[in-house]
Amino acid sequence: MAAASPAHVLVVDDEPDLRTLYELTLLREGYRVEAASTLGEACALLEQQRFDAVITDMRLPDGLGLELLQRMSSQQRPERCVVMTAYGSAENAVEALKAGAFDYLTKPVDLKQFRTVVASAIQETGTPERRVAGAARGSAPAGERTGGHGALMRLVGDSAPMRLVKERIGKVARSMAPVLVRGESGTGKELVARAIHACSHRAGGPFVAVNCSAIPETLLEAEFFGAKKGSYTGATADREGFFQAAQGGTLFLDEIGDLPLAMQSKLLRAIQERSVRALGSTTEESVDVRVVSATHKDLAADVQAGRFRQDLFYRLNVIEILVPPLRERREDLPMLCEALLSRIAQETGMPAPQLSPHVVAQLQAHPLPGNVRELENLLHRALALSDGSQLQVDFAPTTCAAPLPMGESVPAAAPQAAAAAAEVPSDLQAYLDQQEREILVKALRETNFNRTAAAQRLGLSLRQIRYRIARLAIATPGNDEPDEPHTA
Repeated sequence: MAAASPAHVLVVDDEPDLRTLYELTLLREGYRVEAASTLGEACALLEQQRFDAVITDMRLPDGLGLELLQRMSSQQRPERCVVMTAYGSAENAVEALKAGAFDYLTKPVDLKQFRTVVASAIQETGTPERRVAGAARGSAPAGERTGGHGALMRLVGDSAPMRLVKERIGKVARSMAPVLVRGESGTGKELVARAIHACSHRAGGPFVAVNCSAIPETLLEAEFFGAKKGSYTGATADREGFFQAAQGGTLFLDEIGDLPLAMQSKLLRAIQERSVRALGSTTEESVDVRVVSATHKDLAADVQAGRFRQDLFYRLNVIEILVPPLRERREDLPMLCEALLSRIAQETGMPAPQLSPHVVAQLQAHPLPGNVRELENLLHRALALSDGSQLQVDFAPTTCAAPLPMGESVPAAAPQAAAAAAEVPSDLQAYLDQQEREILVKALRETNFNRTAAAQRLGLSLRQIRYRIARLAIATPGNDEPDEPHTA
């Protein structure tokens, strides 16, 4: 293969010293560099030549870098644009990302981060040879993202709403803009986040998924930013946080709406400044992470109610992807059932039975408020109870009621009670908490209140089951009072 010609970069900044610094930095990386000090000069150069990346300051003597970005977008130019904003100008950065900027840098610019961002931008627009050369400087080449197609295929469905979701993923994957994935529980928000990562230039980096609602408030800072040895009781060694673990990749923050306000403030600073300070450390370290978050809540309403920071909401919600509920894409049910049955059968080692038109019709008529997660549970149970080649789906509610004493029968009113229980609850969170509480109490009783054994039975860690016992105020033997409820 012939050697690729050096990538061509345009730098636009009205400060001569900074412009020279950026030029020298890029020349040392082997790029060809053109420079402009005004918006007019930059537009003239763009009319004459094609570049692989454009780096522009936000404020220029004769206009804004945003105008350059908008002009490039209207002309459908292929160059990726990186915008530099002054320290503290978070609104400018968000505006630039919404306008189509590949990424932004905050002044004073960290040169290591500068080189990484420019290399990523070049990978997105250059020739295959140039993308491969750029991969040597960091991320996986855009043209070699073999996992991207597979990740999109895992989003099963060809309905109009799902096609829109997949198209949106393809577009947002090309930039570094934060993405907020919204949708009801069980719709597959994490699959969307994984597809964004797999289709991006960061596909070769780590994907770190975090359930924000499952971490005790006292441990949030250490879990997110890391901790130094001795920084808290039990910290016997240095440990990295989620941001450090996701270095060069994607950090997925699921149920972001459950973060307490104090942690929201710290998260906002980490995202804006791209640096974190480990618990017990006196210095900050730079992090190169793309943030994708998800929630089933109405964060805009939470902002109005004072439960979620407005500045963090605008920072996370640069690009939004709405995952449709199953009731809005019922035409995808046959394809979904086939894919889920195939996977369940493979995991359990059982042959996948035939899905009859009658069962498909039954599923089409079922409300499925739990979306794809509920559908998967139904098919899991159906396959486990299947005794032939035809699948029979049991739609009976699966509540965790306490067993009846020996010799007692179900009262006559039980069918009506079961029907009432199957109705849509007026308070979904209270209903789910009650279900979780009953499951935990049952597991604890069956293990003689051995928390470790109960946690293993439920697939939880000891810390997770302790957190749930405290949150749900479950009393245990030897403790007349329940643990103090968690108030995150």
